[in-house]
Amino acid sequence: MAPPGAAADSTDSGPTVQQLEDLLPSDEDLLYEEELLRNPYSLRMWWRYLEARRDAPPKRRYLLFERALKSLPGSYKLWHAYLKERQAAVRGLPITHPTVDALNNTFERALVSMHKMPRVWLEYAEFMVGQRWLTRTRRLFDRALCALPITQHDRVWQLYLKFLMQPGVPAETALRVYRRYLRLEPLHAEEYIAYLKTKGKWGEAARKLAELVNDDTFKSLEGKSKHQLWLELCDLVTKHPADCAALRVDAILRSGIRKFSDEVGRLWTSLADFYIRQGLYEHARDVYEEGLQTVTTVRDFSLIFDTLTQFEETLIAHRLSTADADEEEEDAPADDDGADALLCDDVNDIDLRLARLEHLMERRPELLSSVMLRQNPHNVHEWHKRVKLFEGQPRKQILTYTEAVTTVDVIKATGKVHTLWTAFARFYERHGDLENARVIFEKATQVAYRYLDDLATVWCEWAEMELRHKQFRRALDLMRRATAAPELLTRRQDAAAEERAGPVQGRLYRSSRLWAFYCDLEESLGTLESTRAVYDRILDLRIATPQIILNYAAFLQARLAAQEHKYWEEAFRVYERGVALFRYPHVKDIWAAYLAHFVARYKGTKLERARDLFRQALDQAPKEEARPLFLQFAALEENHGLARAAMEVYDRAVRTVPEPERLAIYERYLAKASEFFGVGKVREIYETAIEAAEPNHLPDADCLKMCTRYAALERRLGEVDRARAVLVHASSLADPRVDPQFWADWNEFEVAHGNEDTFREMLRIRRSVAASFSQTHFNTAGTTVPDAAGPPTATVEAGSAEVAERGRGDDMAALEAAADAAGGTRLSGFVSAGVIQPEAPGEGAAPAALAVPAVTANPEDIELEDVDEMDEEGEAGADEAAANIQLEEKAVPEAVYGAAGGGDAALGALERFKKKQRTGDT
Repeated sequence: MAPPGAAADSTDSGPTVQQLEDLLPSDEDLLYEEELLRNPYSLRMWWRYLEARRDAPPKRRYLLFERALKSLPGSYKLWHAYLKERQAAVRGLPITHPTVDALNNTFERALVSMHKMPRVWLEYAEFMVGQRWLTRTRRLFDRALCALPITQHDRVWQLYLKFLMQPGVPAETALRVYRRYLRLEPLHAEEYIAYLKTKGKWGEAARKLAELVNDDTFKSLEGKSKHQLWLELCDLVTKHPADCAALRVDAILRSGIRKFSDEVGRLWTSLADFYIRQGLYEHARDVYEEGLQTVTTVRDFSLIFDTLTQFEETLIAHRLSTADADEEEEDAPADDDGADALLCDDVNDIDLRLARLEHLMERRPELLSSVMLRQNPHNVHEWHKRVKLFEGQPRKQILTYTEAVTTVDVIKATGKVHTLWTAFARFYERHGDLENARVIFEKATQVAYRYLDDLATVWCEWAEMELRHKQFRRALDLMRRATAAPELLTRRQDAAAEERAGPVQGRLYRSSRLWAFYCDLEESLGTLESTRAVYDRILDLRIATPQIILNYAAFLQARLAAQEHKYWEEAFRVYERGVALFRYPHVKDIWAAYLAHFVARYKGTKLERARDLFRQALDQAPKEEARPLFLQFAALEENHGLARAAMEVYDRAVRTVPEPERLAIYERYLAKASEFFGVGKVREIYETAIEAAEPNHLPDADCLKMCTRYAALERRLGEVDRARAVLVHASSLADPRVDPQFWADWNEFEVAHGNEDTFREMLRIRRSVAASFSQTHFNTAGTTVPDAAGPPTATVEAGSAEVAERGRGDDMAALEAAADAAGGTRLSGFVSAGVIQPEAPGEGAAPAALAVPAVTANPEDIELEDVDEMDEEGEAGADEAAANIQLEEKAVPEAVYGAAGGGDAALGALERFKKKQRTGDT
């Protein structure tokens, strides 16, 4: 029995003998055939049979597949392998070949049982797409969508859409299919819109895009925002107005303008462009004007204005080119009159267009000002700028001022609202209309300003206007009216709370600015009593400022200087009330003026009262403000009081003023002490200044300066030991690296007044101080000293080598070591008293013992053993030790002392030096 579809695979001539033999089973197939006879429904046996006959002719294999599928029509594995093999066989054949049609029939037979298998549908559909049968392929896809479950449709639609994109597919067919697809996948609408654009379906694309824009649930798969979709829609409808005529383009764009404020300018220009493309130029111009009147940003305004300007220029250029072309084409002899009329109309039309463009350019500042005010209608500065734009147009300026004062909200205002009212009133004043200016000021005083100073400024401006026009009485009446206190409630706290919660008009009588202006008016125009009454009222209300106190006192001093002396007390009483009202730093100027005028007035006649005033001022003054008061107090005592009292003032000053200012006080203190009391008092002050304890402690730098000056004073007085003690006291404050001048002065002092031991002590102190500041350990244990038994020349050479080895480290130590090695003094010009070694009495002692000291273990050590013993054992022990030492007296050569005198003088100096050593007075 022939298998299904065999007729489609045969040819007209029928099979040959060889073909029939190939179709018959061979001896090798008997085993598989016997098995299949026993179990024809075994998929494994059929598959093994097919695998074993992989190299068989195609028709033999097709026959085996057909027999297997007849027994197992529901086997996907057999159908898939069969179809794959048939597809491979027809690859490369034309679509008109019978084998291709036979494969289509095989797919159809497979779908009878495999209609739920999407792979079979997809392979069949892909095969049909390649054959370019449009209707059959579309129907195949429709059948697949009907047969497969909804969860498998996405696989079919991918191939279906690919088929629609092929050339030759009718656009209407594709649109219908795409609409069906969007019912399943509405989020893929952007693909549909893109396809419509490629096909030129602008109206359909705009309609679909409008739906997406209005759909709040739509989310773009391409990541586009609603804003971007709006802009895309605007571009679409404006560039293709004819295709989008069915849409309400104007409503769409205006809706976008309301929704998206950051692209208002572009949307307005798009709407105007829509009308321009339709040839409706007047409508486009109206749209531009509407946009200029509604935008709120400078960027949008600039975009619309520039586009409108370009539009007008384009129209003018087009009109000029059209007029030139018409003029060239016209036949002048035939239509002379008509040409002249047409040319005249053209010229008039061009002039009108040019005038319109010029008017537009002139309106730009005004339109830009409107934009700024639409951004913030409560911007006072912008209203002032708008008024300046209409300079020379009084009517527009009045309208602008009127609109400003009615629009600006005091609470939301940016800037000072009262400046609008005052500028409005001054506008009427400049034009000579004082009545209207007064009306404006009257209304301005009723505005509920945020700050009291704004209302006070309005009243002051009103009064100044009256003064400029010589209306002095009106100005005073205005000030009396403004400063009149309202009726207070019975309880004071309720009245204060009501003032704070109410408008500023209820607190106007407390404005210090208003009262200050009122005082100026009374001083200039009023009487003495009226002026004093105003000042006293300010003091009673406790709203006076330090400047008002000073002005009041200066007014009384100027008016009452020629009166009786008792009126001076009125000015001082004002000062007293001022210092009672204020604290530092506000009272500083009041005290300064009070004390200066009191001292200048009474000098020394009321000294005790002046002292009380100064003490009271110093008690109130902080440390930072006390110095000038102390200096004034001391000057008072110096000029009219006692020198001892002046010293007490200076002594209190150095304990009170801050540390940075104490040195200046001390300098003045010392100068006055030297002038009044002499050196004893000066020494006392110096000793007090250099003490480390509070309250008169000086900073280290200032203390060092004081010590240096104290030492210089003692040196001038010949008190060398006292000067040296001061320098020793100050040495702990002088870092040799920072204050080298101190050590240079001490060095000079020792050269002039000291000896070798004091010079050694100065060097030791210097190294100690340097070590304490630098935190460096000086180790001198490794110093090599030449043998004492060696010759003197070797000793000097060894000392010189040691100096050369350490020379760059410490110049003073190197100088000292060199001096020790040489056996003489270390300082040029410094004459040493020498060190005499004890030896047996006799007359043959060498004179060199007076000049050459004993060699010690370390040349830099300072041998003060006798002095240390005297410090430990006391004065009695020192005398006893000195008595036990046998000294041989020798005449000192004159060359040692030079011009100091003869031998007797040298012996006297030596005796004095020995006495100092015994008593320890070095």
